[in-house]
Amino acid sequence: MRSPSETFARKADALRYLTLVEAQIAQGEWTDPARAKVRLSDYAERWIAERPGLRPRTVELYRSLLRRHVTPWLGDVPLGKLDTPLVREWRARLLEEGVSATVAAKAYRLLRAVLMTAVNEDRLIPRNPCQVRGADREVAGERPVLAVAEVLALADEVPARFRAMILLTTFASLRFGEVTALERRDINLDAGVVEVRRTFVEVGGKGLVAGPPKSRAGLRRVGLPRAMVAELRKHLTEYVRAEPSSLVFTGPKGAPIRRGNVRKLLRWNDALAAIGLTGIRFHDLRHTGNTLAARSGVSTRDLMTRMGHDSVRAAIIYQHATTEADARIASSLDADIAD
Repeated sequence: MRSPSETFARKADALRYLTLVEAQIAQGEWTDPARAKVRLSDYAERWIAERPGLRPRTVELYRSLLRRHVTPWLGDVPLGKLDTPLVREWRARLLEEGVSATVAAKAYRLLRAVLMTAVNEDRLIPRNPCQVRGADREVAGERPVLAVAEVLALADEVPARFRAMILLTTFASLRFGEVTALERRDINLDAGVVEVRRTFVEVGGKGLVAGPPKSRAGLRRVGLPRAMVAELRKHLTEYVRAEPSSLVFTGPKGAPIRRGNVRKLLRWNDALAAIGLTGIRFHDLRHTGNTLAARSGVSTRDLMTRMGHDSVRAAIIYQHATTEADARIASSLDADIAD
């Protein structure tokens, strides 16, 4: 669209343009061409900085995607010059450069979200050029599920101070940041539950930071199989200081466990090799626990609550409606462990 500041050779042309602009303004569809000249990189940086409620780790991810996969190709392009063919070409170039389909999909979704704000909230451009069919989808390979016997064998092979960490991560369906952030006061052995109320995240320039779970659903109480109570009691006695705020799982010198050193601390590759497994990641323990819990026959809502999935409705009622269901899950896991 031409800028309102432009001149016209004939009065009739100017009147037609004015009529078109007035109609678009009346319908809420007009955008100022001058404002659409802002560069994508500048707008995207402001979008990330001003986006409410983003967790530090999400901010790091967005800035990394922008810096590595968006700005080098599209950063200098004015918003008004972005169109679907250009976005399609950008995505194709990412894949040609060896960027995985998963990362390309994440970068595409970020770009689409940024430009959606430019369309709907800031009205800088009339439509979102991210209209590439299938570009937002990432196909992740199916992750392995360990048998209960394999989980128990793996727990036997890692250093003794991490045995309970393997078992708790699996049979309580905890995320890495959740299990490593647990404090002594979060473990109630008498009730047989673990309370998830915070998680560790790695923040650039700040290191390891403790904060609330990613969503309200992450705040939860998880019932433990009876076999886990004895394991945790032994672990708390041997490896955890008496203060309620003491971390349940730490390295040999008492430092928090970070993603970057967990494989080394647990002697992960050696432990896997000892039981004949390869290609297993720490996150596969939670995946295994989720799968085992699903086999207990509880409802989807109860299962999502135990896993801490992002469901607002489940998060609101989890403390009340899932007590009996959670006990059935724990009982079912107990039977599996005993087999």
